[in-house]
Amino acid sequence: MAEEKQQEQANEAPKAVFKIPNTALLAIAFLVVCVTPVAFGDVPYLQWLYVFPIALAVFVIRTRTTATAEGLEVRTLFGRRDLPWSSLKGLAITDKAKVQAVLKDETKVALPAVRTRHLPVISLVSAGHMADPSGLTDDVAEAPEKTADSGE
Repeated sequence: MAEEKQQEQANEAPKAVFKIPNTALLAIAFLVVCVTPVAFGDVPYLQWLYVFPIALAVFVIRTRTTATAEGLEVRTLFGRRDLPWSSLKGLAITDKAKVQAVLKDETKVALPAVRTRHLPVISLVSAGHMADPSGLTDDVAEAPEKTADSGE
């Protein structure tokens, strides 16, 4: 059974998921602890303060960017958008080292949780659709070609 799962995972196309770490939920749990004395204190109807930690938890769990060989999937708090590689002109980097996808019509789509250090991973997963500006994946991309030519 475990070997079959490993075979299925090996046959799947590679994908990379960029999201806010789940350890952020610990800070939200601490916020819940801090809000509890105020929510159940002397002033009535302050239980609505629990809306903020719940919204933050949903944000942390839901927000992510997934890169596959087909394209990018961007999930935000209220929506989801699929960006195939063919619709992308390239990637842009903001002043704060965040990455945006630039579509062919010049619109920019923010990629949640993706930073400049993730560009080599996106390049590997995209199967050649996006070039790696850092050059870190050049050796990895050439390695299969070398082994195929050498007869190994």
